[in-house]
Amino acid sequence: MDILINKALAGDTRAIARIISLIENEDPIADAVMRRIYPLTGRAMVIGITGSPGAGKSTLTDKLIESFRKRGKTVGIIAVDPSSPFSGGAILADRIRMQRHTGDDGVYIRSMGTRGSLGGLSRGTRETVLLLDACGKDVIIIETVGVGQSEVDVIKIANTVCVVLVPGMGDDIQIMKAGIMEIADVFAINKADKPGVDRVAAEVRLMLELVKDKPWTPPVHLTVAENGSGVGEFVESVIKHHNFIKNSPEGAKFEHRRLSSEVADILLKVLARKTDKAWRSYRNDDVMEALVSRKTNPYSVAGEILKKIFSDGEEGK
Repeated sequence: MDILINKALAGDTRAIARIISLIENEDPIADAVMRRIYPLTGRAMVIGITGSPGAGKSTLTDKLIESFRKRGKTVGIIAVDPSSPFSGGAILADRIRMQRHTGDDGVYIRSMGTRGSLGGLSRGTRETVLLLDACGKDVIIIETVGVGQSEVDVIKIANTVCVVLVPGMGDDIQIMKAGIMEIADVFAINKADKPGVDRVAAEVRLMLELVKDKPWTPPVHLTVAENGSGVGEFVESVIKHHNFIKNSPEGAKFEHRRLSSEVADILLKVLARKTDKAWRSYRNDDVMEALVSRKTNPYSVAGEILKKIFSDGEEGK
């Protein structure tokens, strides 16, 4: 394991890819890796790109990569895609996304399937961000699956969340329903050369005016990612927000929320493993027949399993 970690920290892309696979497969070795590398994290700028399907998130992400590379920054990209129902892997691959950057040693791109995880992210996204951070990436960009009304988990990981909207796709409705006003640090109204862009931008700005007493007001940028129009100003706002978070009390509050969420997620993951193992051990034909015949109920069975898990934990002390 030490050899694998050292290779990854030295920038070996195969070693990084192998560790990410361990993370995605929830291999117990991954936990030991995370404990080892965690002291090396906390330095990268972590940006979340989220928004409606078809809003041009990938194209905008491609322009972000280009901009940060011109500034001499190394970049890691986590592109979260829908999972194949057959293999569980990401349907869209690295070679399709941001293809022109794949030969750049300063860019590392990884597609990750959601594998049934809700929230717009893959189950291993948080750990992958920490790994790329420890491996020295200056900027880490998370591009989420096209989000709906509840898929906003990116706020638990990214320091700066960029919401990408587009005219003509009902984004005016999404603005009011999807909690976007609460998660966005920077807005990009993409495909701004299409009709209706002024309406979407005006509605965003109107909603922002209704939110008073916020230390940071999300700027609204009109972009055409295909030709780069407006992207420079958009990137400047992303950097400005990062600096704001880094040098203000809001940054400390964010870090407390992020770490609290991180511990909670780890606890849930560990408990899920334990409960799954305990249920498989507890389940037999007699138990299932008792459930079918209503001689017992799922709540009582779950209670017995939890009692066994926690009593075993006490005995192991």
